[in-house]
Amino acid sequence: MEKREQIFWGFMSLMVVLLITLGILQLVNTDLSARQTEGRRKLGAVYMTLNNPFYEVVDEEIRTAVENRGDVLITRDPALSVERQNAEIEELIKDGVELIFINPVDWRKCEPAIEKAWRAGVPVIALDTNVEDDAHVASTVVSDNYLAGQQCARHLVAHRQTGKVALLNHSQARSAQDRIKGFLDVLSHYPAFQVVDQEECRGQLETAMPAMERMIERHPEIDVVMALNDPAAMGAMAALRQAGRLEGVAVYGVDGVTETRDLIAQGHMQATAGQDPRGIGRLAVEEAYKVLQGKTPNPLVKLPTVLITKENAANEEQEGWD
Repeated sequence: MEKREQIFWGFMSLMVVLLITLGILQLVNTDLSARQTEGRRKLGAVYMTLNNPFYEVVDEEIRTAVENRGDVLITRDPALSVERQNAEIEELIKDGVELIFINPVDWRKCEPAIEKAWRAGVPVIALDTNVEDDAHVASTVVSDNYLAGQQCARHLVAHRQTGKVALLNHSQARSAQDRIKGFLDVLSHYPAFQVVDQEECRGQLETAMPAMERMIERHPEIDVVMALNDPAAMGAMAALRQAGRLEGVAVYGVDGVTETRDLIAQGHMQATAGQDPRGIGRLAVEEAYKVLQGKTPNPLVKLPTVLITKENAANEEQEGWD
């Protein structure tokens, strides 16, 4: 009997040890899992579109900076739909994000969603383009878009005596309006340069190409194109090439992507005002964490643009893009 009891209690002791061991392992696993998520913030980002290398680079920079802090970034792409962007902002609020980066599809119509975020206690950082009323925006981080337009116009008047100008615009984006305004304000001092036509293209290559085709048909005398960004400029150049007019027209853009740098170096495009998307992403994150830490952010951060011409387009370093 004593032997059986010894075997029984020995077996029970072994089981207790095994159960305790399993319990400890489970507790350790649970604790580790909890620690992995404990304190991690969820941030959201909603762009006007990710069908643009500029926003891809901005998002990549923001994601890297956020994840390096141990936090999470949830990105949404409304594909140029105001309604979809506003709905995505509301979804992010419901998902419990603590801050939202927004690149507005429409700088006016985004206001209701931004106000909802503000009322829900979710601060907003505006990227690349201002909103109409920044009362509910913690900080705005943009390129100096007015300067970008000025730089293109100054280059134009320094290299040509006259010009029949076509504009490719995106009126829903404040950044595009500022670029065009900077360009036109410089040209206003040079009456030999006349704007003969303009079209909306929303900054999209596939929309800019037919828009340029229509303007060429209406005004074959066009010899200058100012595009709000590089994708629009590339769409314009595709239309001009098809019409056999590319070599006779000076095309300007804003961004500084690899493709337009190559076209400028080859002499097919006149110039582009280069932006710093990595700088915008990095500074936006810096302002975001000031807000999250209860500090006062800078209400407006402007990064200068650098004009890229044939003289410097072949530089190996692409500041802000690589």
